[in-house]
Amino acid sequence: MSFNTPAGSRGVSQPGIAKQFLKLFNKFSAGRIRKTGKFGELPSLVLTTVGSKSGLERKSPLAYFPTDEGGWLIVASFAGAAKNPSWYYNLAAHPDRVSIEFSGRTESVVAEQLHGVEREAAWRKITSASKRFAEYQEKTDRELPVIRLRAR
Repeated sequence: MSFNTPAGSRGVSQPGIAKQFLKLFNKFSAGRIRKTGKFGELPSLVLTTVGSKSGLERKSPLAYFPTDEGGWLIVASFAGAAKNPSWYYNLAAHPDRVSIEFSGRTESVVAEQLHGVEREAAWRKITSASKRFAEYQEKTDRELPVIRLRAR
């Protein structure tokens, strides 16, 4: 269960002004996801992690892809940025202190990064369901981490 994907050297830039907008957008998105389980075309969830440095609870709205075993797949795409999103490092630091919210329910989960054949099978499933993630992968030279969440 290793979270070891390094940052890349190229990808979409994340300008500083976007941080404030992103915080507001995430707050709005999270409220909608909690009620409906969706935001946009894909099923979505609110991922709650514990900050790797701060120790504070952090919430991130994310698209997910259901697994055949009843779990959830998420992608640390950061829209194709060169670096991994902050929540990825939070999962790496505390993979057993994670929960998800959607459609009026909350689940405690354990996070595991997929590698090798398992990642490739999950990646095919994800990109066949949403071309957006394949486009994100084209924008960066890092391999986008695929994370499986399982009920604890």
